[in-house]
Amino acid sequence: MDILFLHQNFPGQFLSLAPALVRAGHRVYALTARAGLPETWRGVRVIRYKWDPPDNFRTHLWTSQFNLGVTRGEVVFRASMALNRKGLRPDVIVAHTGWGEALYLRDVWPDARLAAFSELWYLAEGGDLGFDPEFPVRDPQGLLPYVRMKNALQSMQIETADALFSSTRWQASTYPDSVSDRMHVLHEGVDTRRSKPDETAELVLGDGRSLTRSDKVISFVNRNLEPHRGFHVFMRALPALLTDDPDLHVVIVGGDGVSYGRSPKEGGTWKEVLLNEVSKDLPEDWEARVHFTGLLKHDQLTRLFQIARTHVYLTYPFVPSWSLLEAMSCGTPVIANNVAPVAEFVSHGETGFLIDLFDQEALVEAIRHVLSAPEDVAFLGDAARVMIKNHYDLDTVCLPRRIQFVEGLMDQSLSSAIRS
Repeated sequence: MDILFLHQNFPGQFLSLAPALVRAGHRVYALTARAGLPETWRGVRVIRYKWDPPDNFRTHLWTSQFNLGVTRGEVVFRASMALNRKGLRPDVIVAHTGWGEALYLRDVWPDARLAAFSELWYLAEGGDLGFDPEFPVRDPQGLLPYVRMKNALQSMQIETADALFSSTRWQASTYPDSVSDRMHVLHEGVDTRRSKPDETAELVLGDGRSLTRSDKVISFVNRNLEPHRGFHVFMRALPALLTDDPDLHVVIVGGDGVSYGRSPKEGGTWKEVLLNEVSKDLPEDWEARVHFTGLLKHDQLTRLFQIARTHVYLTYPFVPSWSLLEAMSCGTPVIANNVAPVAEFVSHGETGFLIDLFDQEALVEAIRHVLSAPEDVAFLGDAARVMIKNHYDLDTVCLPRRIQFVEGLMDQSLSSAIRS
């Protein structure tokens, strides 16, 4: 088959799937705005469309994302028309619906089977919006219309799709009941051969310092350090933890931008704002024991999980991070907050500890417990790894199911075996 992937930052969630389909004998293409990829990446022919965001002309706040999506959709439409004229006739198209790239594909390839990767349907209640009382919704009266318009972009794409798929049960559950018969739950998978325990692991920090399993290390990982991923809650726990334990090291991974929420109203970065808030209560030597690494390469991140006594994962009800599952696969005892996306993976007292995000004392006490009795909680990491291997292993579970899904798109009746 000829299979076309659409993702503005390819490979994204298709990192393992697209090359696997090449190995299965299919001709695989990727249409993306991402610069820097070679023309052929792991057997996938990469075709780049040029994307320049529109100039800042006045649009209504509720339609700002819709406007961006339509603009990007037009660019992809014209790029697709050019590919069509050159003879590309994909049998199957797999497209992320987050940015409008699939808006007009039916107008180019009406006979192709279209699978929409549906990452998250925005919720006015039960999701990230308004979850944190510290950061209330700016316009509560306008919340419903705003969310409706944010979802309109996805709605226009998924209504033309033959099948939808999402990564987790919770993410799939956010979508309207009207599309449930086309929705499949297909996680990307975890490479458990790579993310595995290693008693000999060593992490060398930017200043040359080396940390190993013999050190008392807490890991905390965000794409960007921001409240959406609990950075503010974690930072406020540091004074008590560092004062209690002079041997404790905290490794904080993440950039200084904003991925999901808002920038601080005071200006600057969330790292600056939170450090300014807690620094007066930190011990004098905190800078030698709190290590902000920025973003790490994947192998460095794995070594961090392998040496950490515990990994702390905090989040609003939102798309769960890959780092959570990779830490669990490394056998690292996890402390996370009890929201539905996390509870899908972490069972309290069985594969980790769950606390309330806004219960600062509970977070501190959970970390103290794990650090003070590592032998007593080692079973949590062991059980977490077994769970990941049994249900989310890349090679034996998730990738075969994703391949089956894509190849099955040519069959008008997709197997119910891959729905859950």
